[in-house]
Amino acid sequence: MTDARIDALVSDLTLDEKLRLVRGRADPEGRATGYLPGVERLDVPPLRLVDGPLGVRDREATAFPATVALGAAWDPDLARRLGRALADETRTRGHDVLLAPGLNLVRVPTGGRNFEYLSEDPELTSALGAAYVDGVETGGVGATAKHFVANNQEHRRDTVDAVVSERALREIYLPGFRAAVDAGASAVMAAYNRVNGHYMSEHRDLLEGVLRDEWDFDGAVMSDWWGTHDAVAAAEGGLDLEMPGASVVELFAPRSRALRAMLRLRPSDRLGIDPPLVSRLVDRFADDGQPDPYPFDFFGEPLKRAVADGLVAEATIDRKVRRVLGLYDRFGMLDGGRSPGAEGVGGARGPGDSPSSVDWDDHHDLAREVARRGTVLLADDGVLPLDGDESLAVVGPNADEAKVGGGGSSEVTPTRTVSPVEGLRSRAPRVAFERGVKPVANPSMFDVPGSGLRRRLRTGPDFEAAVEAAAAADVAVVVVQDGATEGEDRDSMALPGNQDRLVRAVAEANPRTVVLCRSSGPVEMPWADDVAAVVQTWYPGQADGAALADVLYGADPGGRLPMTVGRRFDDYPVAGDERRYPGVDEHVHYDEGVFVGYRGFDRDGVAPRFPFGHGLSYADFGYDDLAVERVRTGGAVDDLDAPGLDAPGLDATVTVENRADRPGREVVQAYVEPPAAPAGVARPRRELAGFESIALDGGERRTVSLSVPRRALARYDRRDGWTVDAGEYGVVVGRSSREERVRATVDLS
Repeated sequence: MTDARIDALVSDLTLDEKLRLVRGRADPEGRATGYLPGVERLDVPPLRLVDGPLGVRDREATAFPATVALGAAWDPDLARRLGRALADETRTRGHDVLLAPGLNLVRVPTGGRNFEYLSEDPELTSALGAAYVDGVETGGVGATAKHFVANNQEHRRDTVDAVVSERALREIYLPGFRAAVDAGASAVMAAYNRVNGHYMSEHRDLLEGVLRDEWDFDGAVMSDWWGTHDAVAAAEGGLDLEMPGASVVELFAPRSRALRAMLRLRPSDRLGIDPPLVSRLVDRFADDGQPDPYPFDFFGEPLKRAVADGLVAEATIDRKVRRVLGLYDRFGMLDGGRSPGAEGVGGARGPGDSPSSVDWDDHHDLAREVARRGTVLLADDGVLPLDGDESLAVVGPNADEAKVGGGGSSEVTPTRTVSPVEGLRSRAPRVAFERGVKPVANPSMFDVPGSGLRRRLRTGPDFEAAVEAAAAADVAVVVVQDGATEGEDRDSMALPGNQDRLVRAVAEANPRTVVLCRSSGPVEMPWADDVAAVVQTWYPGQADGAALADVLYGADPGGRLPMTVGRRFDDYPVAGDERRYPGVDEHVHYDEGVFVGYRGFDRDGVAPRFPFGHGLSYADFGYDDLAVERVRTGGAVDDLDAPGLDAPGLDATVTVENRADRPGREVVQAYVEPPAAPAGVARPRRELAGFESIALDGGERRTVSLSVPRRALARYDRRDGWTVDAGEYGVVVGRSSREERVRATVDLS
């Protein structure tokens, strides 16, 4: 459909019909996370949006590993394949827009939603996020870049004001979103929080100034659910679509006969209770990171009144409608049809059917591959890989269940699961299982009273039995985990319950102890030097145990840390001052500036337990022959307009050799060390500039090419914009941010 046809369609809409296209409603079938009813009179069909960074949240779907595991794989091609698979399942379930990926950075190590994000680094996040978006979009589904921007904690996320410098925004927090826009993302979701005094749903400087004017984004900007606060401010600030535009009762009524009856009776209206009683109750018992479910419907009657009163021009509404209709048009939904796969909604298929357009076995295999490739071998004294003859003792409070994800809107009902116990029993001759300590709760935003009863009624753990089983086995595998959820941050980096005590006791009983860590982000590992191996698998999804068995029995773990693992919370740049986290008087000050994650560890001279980019291999890789050349563009070295930031700045080649007699996977990482900046300007000592994940057979030698974008050489100056300081730049290639293998320099004077 041409722009002229969309303009003609807009001109035919009444104001009420326009408002139907900028305000979400409750899905009458109770399956879509977000729903636009469309305009039947003009053949504009409904639009369905669904949660899905870890899998489609509609009935059963493939529970892929948490996004952080994808980040740990360091492979854009794998991210693209995952995005395409998610698009296939989204379309098959009859939805049009996927509410993913999450592109915020890991700033706070205990952030409750870290498992949904890719890394602590903007370069890694940008490369993987762009590939993920490309996979979703080329699969015929709209991708939604979220949560724009600086949503880096769950504590008071709905009200907290992120006080952050423009330099930190430009260098650290915005690049991932810019990459998603450049990759063709259909939508951007505004975060709950404020940034420098303004709610993101009404932040004109960032939504209109940066997103639209600078980046030329022409897609739809939506609020997070109940994330609007003022009709006029949001409309003038750049928000196109209020979600969900419905009360809690309306949203969940399609799933509940009692709630539908309540809607018909309207008890709050009859009793004159405003805000509604149910909304008050939900708000009363919600976590402090959850938004109030009222008031809502700002883009309904309040916006209509604002137009009538001349506070918002109807032309402003028209621009929003054009963007939303452009979202429809992108997938051929204005040409008399719906997106492919829509037969699953309102058609012949019932909710229990498995549409044939998705190969669920193939997607399970992909989930297994992503989990395997995202597994990071943190430490190993030679106990791994296992040879297949050892007896195992699998110990851990939740080792008999797959860790399919964290709590919140990303929760998925898996098509099947494989637990660590099941996965290892399929490979080992003898496997004993003991919990040792009480199960760790897997929190959910959708828990109801009594939902944990079955867990509480299970047989109580026997600590001594677990230690005895470990002592009797050839190898002990201790499965530990945390429990993270949207809406609240973890209390600390320590593992919940008595898991540390269990690890120590098992390690003392069996020197060949392997610790498997399933966590949302970094955790304390006080026992790391006392065990034979440490394996980080994050939240591995439904193929958890199968991927674990692959790695323990010899599949080379391709994962590298996408974030720094410190010894304690106080190691991190956000620690030591409540202003930085969790904030004071509803303001959190990003006083560390650009020194997030490993940049801050380097600045402060703090040795992490495991550095950013770290990960061991069963193979042995050597590096040599690093060559770096400046890419000549014909302009001045600091001539950096916005499109030019992504142009190549340096070309690097390095030779990598697998010196082992077995295949292995290496992630070649290039870091840039800038020259001294002008007085008063601090730059990180070393920053990731490029990477490549490669598989090499035993004895294979390969030359790897890495392109360093001009952005990696630049810093942002509030007065002068993007600037490349003249001088000599170091280029370091190695196996982590702190493991240098080869070095070269290039003069950019």
